[in-house]
Amino acid sequence: MPRWKLLHNPRCSKSREALALLQDRNPEVVEYLVDPLRESELLALMEILVGDVAELVRTKEESFRAKPFALDDRRVIAAELAKRPELLERPIIIKGNRAVVARPIERIELLK
Repeated sequence: MPRWKLLHNPRCSKSREALALLQDRNPEVVEYLVDPLRESELLALMEILVGDVAELVRTKEESFRAKPFALDDRRVIAAELAKRPELLERPIIIKGNRAVVARPIERIELLK
């Protein structure tokens, strides 16, 4: 059975909510601000993402507004998120070969 994985920011209430919801599934928890994803990992994530890859970007963050980038080019998104992991939306849940940005948290159901 595929293992659950949570790209987690413990300071984010939605991310903590996702962790609590997945706790009985013993997810692998990756604190992406401590251990940022490489560009290749972000591109791989985009391949399995259910939804638009632009959902991965926190466009309301001041650092995005100060220095925006194209949201229609996977390579640009991956390169920018690798450099600025604080712009990665959360929580992101991965199960096997599918992933979702769990906003709202009910989107986790797309992976069951």
